Parts: sequence; C-alpha cells; structure tokens
Amino acid sequence: QAQLVESGGGLVQAGGSLRLSCAASGRTFSTYAMGWFRQAPGKEREFVAAISQSGGITKYADSVKGRFTISRDNAKNTVYLQMNSLKPEDTAVYYCARRSPPNNYPGVRPYEYDYWGQGTQVTVSS
Repeated sequence: QAQLVESGGGLVQAGGSLRLSCAASGRTFSTYAMGWFRQAPGKEREFVAAISQSGGITKYADSVKGRFTISRDNAKNTVYLQMNSLKPEDTAVYYCARRSPPNNYPGVRPYEYDYWGQGTQVTVSS
C-alpha cells in the first residue's frame, strides 16, 4: 500500500514562494503519474498540477500556470511543487496524489487518483 507524505507548507506573504515536497513509499514510484490538488475551506478539491512518470509531461491549472512548477525525482521517490508569486487565493490545504493504474497520463480530476497524502497547509497573507 502506497504512502504519501507532504511537507513544506506554511505561512508566507503575498508575492513569496514555497516549495512543497511529497515523499512516496514503495519501489514503484517511477511507474506512476503524480498530481497536486488543493482544497480551501468551503470549496471542493481542485486540480493544481500533474506530472507523468518520467516528468516529460506536465499539466497545470490555469490559475497557477506560470507561477507554479511541478517536478519529480524518481531516485528519491519525491514529487515537488515550487510555488512562486503566491497570492492570498492560493491559501488551501495542498494534497499530493498517485494516479490510478494503468493509465499514467497526468490526469486533472480527483477520481483519477487512488492514493492521497494527508495534506499540508499553505496560507498566503495579503
């Protein structure tokens, strides 16, 4: 059973940066696409970014395109989300997730993912 553990969240001023990490257990990490989602209070969980197994394909929500970068290090079983030019509307709990096999295209919908981390809080002050 896969385990995903996010870290790197915190409180930052608008315009600042944070880098989230998601460490995955297991020896098959490199065979799965991975994604980042977020959920603000009172709102549904929404797609942020996703990356293919090798990292060659990435997808972003329009709201973060040009500001956030997803990457992965398969040797370290870790996926990252670099967040720059943060805005108060980026405030949310951020979750990483593993794409359900056998499809390894980076999906954008929560139901396309089978394992989720516990989440890490990101708060952006104005």
